[in-house]
Amino acid sequence: MRLDAAAIRRGCPGSEIKSFSHLCGAELDHFRKIAAAEGTLTVACTQQAAQFSDEAGNRGDAISFVNTRETAGWSRDGARAGAKMAALLASASVQAPDYPLLTLSSEGVVLVYGRDEAAIEAGRLLADHLDVTVMLKQLDDTVPPAATVFPIVKGTIRSAKGHFGAFELAIDDYARPRPSSRDRFVLDAARSGVTSRCDIVLDLSGDVPLFPAHDLRDGYLRADTKDPAAVLRGVLTARDLVGSFDKPKYVDVAPALCAHSRSKRTGCHRCLDLCPTGAITPVGDHVAIDPNICAGCGQCAAACPTGAASYTLPPADTQLQRIRAMLLAYREAGGANAVLLFHDGPHGTPLIDALARHGDGLPANVLPFAVNELTQLGLEAIVGAFAYGVSAVRYLLRAKPRHDVSGLLQTIGMAEAILSGLGFSGRRLATIETDDPDALGEHLTGIGPLAAVTTPATFKTVGKRRDLLRFGLSELHRLAPQPVDVIALPQGAPIGAIRVDASGCTLCLSCVSACPTGALRDDPDRPVLKFIEDACVQCGLCQSTCPEKVISLEPQIDFRAARAPATVLKEEEPALCIRCSTPFGVKSTIDRIAAKLEGRHWMYPAGDKLVETLRMCADCRVIVTSEQQFDPFKGVPQRTPPRTTDDYLRQREGKD
Repeated sequence: MRLDAAAIRRGCPGSEIKSFSHLCGAELDHFRKIAAAEGTLTVACTQQAAQFSDEAGNRGDAISFVNTRETAGWSRDGARAGAKMAALLASASVQAPDYPLLTLSSEGVVLVYGRDEAAIEAGRLLADHLDVTVMLKQLDDTVPPAATVFPIVKGTIRSAKGHFGAFELAIDDYARPRPSSRDRFVLDAARSGVTSRCDIVLDLSGDVPLFPAHDLRDGYLRADTKDPAAVLRGVLTARDLVGSFDKPKYVDVAPALCAHSRSKRTGCHRCLDLCPTGAITPVGDHVAIDPNICAGCGQCAAACPTGAASYTLPPADTQLQRIRAMLLAYREAGGANAVLLFHDGPHGTPLIDALARHGDGLPANVLPFAVNELTQLGLEAIVGAFAYGVSAVRYLLRAKPRHDVSGLLQTIGMAEAILSGLGFSGRRLATIETDDPDALGEHLTGIGPLAAVTTPATFKTVGKRRDLLRFGLSELHRLAPQPVDVIALPQGAPIGAIRVDASGCTLCLSCVSACPTGALRDDPDRPVLKFIEDACVQCGLCQSTCPEKVISLEPQIDFRAARAPATVLKEEEPALCIRCSTPFGVKSTIDRIAAKLEGRHWMYPAGDKLVETLRMCADCRVIVTSEQQFDPFKGVPQRTPPRTTDDYLRQREGKD
């Protein structure tokens, strides 16, 4: 492939660029010399990464490896890919922080669940490596083995929970065979409600999977017995699942920021709706994420409006910094009409490699950006990319995704509304759902030139997703072709306003106490309800809490909200205590209560002085009531006291 070293130097001005033709062979001494020096080092070759790592030895600074061959050089446009190579190298220079790990342990206890001899054969293959139990749904036609190498039992799994190393199964119709079984299994009496615990489950039953998004549940292996190769893969995988294994803790949770519920009223439930594995559960006012079950799709973090759930692989700000470095370097190196192609490693990388080796390769203006999961990408990544000067964004998905991607599609829908509202015409966002490299190439070459912002932004931010999104939106609005103040967003968007029917609002202020972000506020000196749109996350707690049901959500972006003062939604005259003149409520509400009680309730006869206490503050009400020696039970007919045990005993003794 051709190397445009000049373009790479323009895109990476702060770096020393050296080019070679055979660095892993005849020129290896050059690498040893460079690796011996201090400082960051990036090698634009991934094929010989293992060799270079060995040669570097115990180098203090880690080496970054970037694939510029399959992603850039091996292409019909390879001669014009210098700017793309600069962009790839610049993006790799942004170091991601270490992510937390958790350890899962397995002692090799495996349950093979099936319906015929195939499950027993799988048990035989595993018996020398794991602690095996085979459970079949029926044992009628199964011939007992001559020797019991591992238990074979009957049972049906009713439900399953847990994770790799700690599965718990509820089993019905459980029965053990008798040792005296001769030509067929003779079973003991069946029992239901039996609990079984194991580290690994190999499911060959052909029934409905035991877990949602079962492909993502570590330790749960499933295969079709009609496919011997799939069964063998399951057996070989299970055989190696013994010992301790490190797993990334994909999501950090800050319960104090969660807007799930208040006072047993449900508000935000975006993460609960999107989690494919069931790893998220409500815990009081917030949610909890079981890191042992979490498969790292990241949809919870991408959808979380408050930043209570944040992705760690990498954090959102690091990801945005990589996008920034890539696009700014691409522009500095002379690139134009940049298309950002988000893809994952297991699916996207092999597809791009195949297109490079057997097809035309990626176009020179398509910048591949690898992520752990495409569903981890939030609105802030799209907004930031367009502010940094990208022309279009594409997501490379599997033809049949491993889990639901509705969260990603919702994000794309919100981004489309924002971009079209700001004057970005054309098809700016789309998914490419294919397993065919040729189809990928056809789609990418079919993206026509689309105008980007004239002068890209250069901002660099750190913090939570909402902070990144807020700043990115302000920059995109500043640079947009046709900036407007307000853009309507689809339902479910985490940005917006609320509308209050002032005629029905009683200023009870229950919405203020429920609001988790302080978007709704009161005033200690007067009855008033204020709203700060920039703080609203559209959680809906105010709507579900309002006793009058006069609050509605209005998803939108008001680009003036960040600088706008609090808006008064409802204000009334305060009720002043007629004894001490202290404000103690809303005048209209007190008047309404007094009108309903005076002369209509036995405690407040018409014209009685006690009626005046309705218009007093709490302190004065107590003082006046005490001064008048008010007895709330005076004049109330006495009820017959309830009979006690002693009454019954005395009655019985009298009869005896």
